[in-house]
Amino acid sequence: MTPGLPLGLEEVWVYLSATVYHGAFLIYQRSGFHPLANPVAMAVIALGTLLWATGTPYATYFEGAQFVHFLLGPATVALAVPLFEQLERLKRLWLPMLGALVVGTLAATVSAIGIGWTLGASKATLASLAPKSVTTPVAMGIAEKIGGLPSLTAVLVVSTGIVGAASARFLFDALRIRDPMVRGFALGTAAHGIGTARAFQVGEEAGAFAGLAMGLCALFSAVALPLVAGLLLQWV
Repeated sequence: MTPGLPLGLEEVWVYLSATVYHGAFLIYQRSGFHPLANPVAMAVIALGTLLWATGTPYATYFEGAQFVHFLLGPATVALAVPLFEQLERLKRLWLPMLGALVVGTLAATVSAIGIGWTLGASKATLASLAPKSVTTPVAMGIAEKIGGLPSLTAVLVVSTGIVGAASARFLFDALRIRDPMVRGFALGTAAHGIGTARAFQVGEEAGAFAGLAMGLCALFSAVALPLVAGLLLQWV
């Protein structure tokens, strides 16, 4: 229990979080799983509004969400199960996927820094933008290492995931990209966990390759982005 808080307040927040997301997901279902009715976006807006209206610090809210936060690790590892079922295809396509991963990850970083620089963003903001397409824990670590603001990076990562999950279907259709493997891999590279969740809603194959892309993107970014982003930030 957090000092100064009424008994059970953390439990109340956990219950509210689950209820808000469940309500958002019901709306998502009623909309026919329309990308613009993304339940993560609706839940974030609703919870943020509730925390602001009640004057509740984020730290207090997070205190009650520790168990759910802990489950993120096992849930990520569990993505290997559907991926294993695609092992034969993965063996045949590892080289083009590796190329797509490198190009996609670097393009996300370079474009983010370039657009931010064009709009006059500070170097701290640019450093915070650089890892926006990487899963949150890794992105925050990268941002801190290159002089960014981890808290701002966390917001940008979630925003990127929501926008990616909401817009991907329209973009893929416009480009006539039909292969679920390609769609899933692109979503995992550009929109990390939220994009991967969206890919699993479309199909298991898309979800499996989105999970693979998300994990490999995090690994590659942890090694390469501090160097690449550091060089870009020195130049701008």
